[in-house]
Amino acid sequence: MSQRMVYRVCKSFEVESGHMLSKHPGRCRLPHGHSRRIDLVIASGELDDRDMVCDFKALKLAVEDELDRYDHALAVNSEDPVLGQLCETNRTRVVVFEKQDPTTEALARRIYDFVAGEIARGASYEDEHGNRFGLSPNLMLERVRVTETSSSWAEYGIG
Repeated sequence: MSQRMVYRVCKSFEVESGHMLSKHPGRCRLPHGHSRRIDLVIASGELDDRDMVCDFKALKLAVEDELDRYDHALAVNSEDPVLGQLCETNRTRVVVFEKQDPTTEALARRIYDFVAGEIARGASYEDEHGNRFGLSPNLMLERVRVTETSSSWAEYGIG
């Protein structure tokens, strides 16, 4: 039995983000923050015409606005009773998770779904110099890993 060989690349990002876990019995119920590292692991069976899986710049351009939503923001369950108060004082920096606590696992899934969608549509981006960078629909997003603390992470991806 032969195995299929693949190339893999990983692009990492960092965001400072807060959350409140309304279903948690302990202190995690309260607002708190993390310095999060987000790793995107992309695979391909072959290299592109530039001899890359994909350009790291394409990954950066693909996610920068999406990840900025979480940077210095507070993620909250839509059913948390304090949501109304939070939105009154911090409208632009509250991220609502619909009927779900914004756990690290849930965040990994959200980011995975976003990036997988960008890959599926073969998204293309322009940088500040007018250069074009794209994501081939032939790429495979294997996983998104979100590190919460120096000793804890969660990931979502292909089993």
